[in-house]
Amino acid sequence: MTEARLVLAGQDITDCCKKIIPDRNDDILLGKLQSLIPDYPIRLAMAGDEWYRLGGVVDLHGTRISNDLTEWVERSYLECGQNLQTLIDYTVEQQLIATRQTGKTLYFVVQTGPCAENFTLIEIDKTLEVSDRMLVDAAHPPEDLEEFIDPMQPFRIESVCFGHSRYTYRRKTDVKLFMEVIGERHPSRHPVQRFIDDWNRSSAGQKAKMSGDWIIRPYRHTGRFGEQIVNAEIVNIHQNRLPHLEDFAGKKGQALCSVLGRFDRQAGYPFAWFFYMLKGRLVSTHSAESVYRDISGDFAYLPEKDEAVLRDWIANPYNV
Repeated sequence: MTEARLVLAGQDITDCCKKIIPDRNDDILLGKLQSLIPDYPIRLAMAGDEWYRLGGVVDLHGTRISNDLTEWVERSYLECGQNLQTLIDYTVEQQLIATRQTGKTLYFVVQTGPCAENFTLIEIDKTLEVSDRMLVDAAHPPEDLEEFIDPMQPFRIESVCFGHSRYTYRRKTDVKLFMEVIGERHPSRHPVQRFIDDWNRSSAGQKAKMSGDWIIRPYRHTGRFGEQIVNAEIVNIHQNRLPHLEDFAGKKGQALCSVLGRFDRQAGYPFAWFFYMLKGRLVSTHSAESVYRDISGDFAYLPEKDEAVLRDWIANPYNV
């Protein structure tokens, strides 16, 4: 499969998300997304950790007052003549409730070519709105608008769902193009780019797609001086439990080769231990040092391409 550019508009994904009511699993969404891009395989690579953010405002009967708590508070404050006590009195009298959005981000991968960076990452949020707290605790009223919007000690109430959960399109990232941007923004070669390059020239890259075990999650935010900061993170998405490889004391030659080979078999591709070591997950850097001592002596159990990668790392170590 040669590299190809995936043509998929964000609006198409947005429309797709709006038409689906989430069920217990996400197979329907996956099927709909696949129908938008029938020429490329797509899969759900990972569901992120649960997060929450501020929701809206409802009354005691669940009637919607606002979808945006922050906007409602700021607007109502102005309507109350910028008198915080007037706003507090109104909120307590109406017994208004603040909601929160709980959810997790789903990461879908579309493989578009044979190299590690040849994939597109599609991020879709799966959210549910629930009641969170009384908007104002009459016994401990807020001292300013910031505390009104997000109090340190809220008056929690029983969580009740409002409507059903929903999908919301977040973004899609052509990873190859994104890494080109990373290269332009960083003066030296970024560790994630080194990870990609090492994957492509190793035996792992000959046997497996990187996105089957690792994805690249982009970060974009505005710095304190208004500058646009772009960065990337390598995330492991392996589903099965793998052993910790930490103690290599006294192991060398065939014994060490057997330990690493067993790890690679469980991971599903050769030279896997090296990439887990780069991430600092499960495999100690002592493994690389031990193998390097072996191949610098009488043992030669690494393919030539993997030996070259290891020697380069020893000369110039990095991690991700």
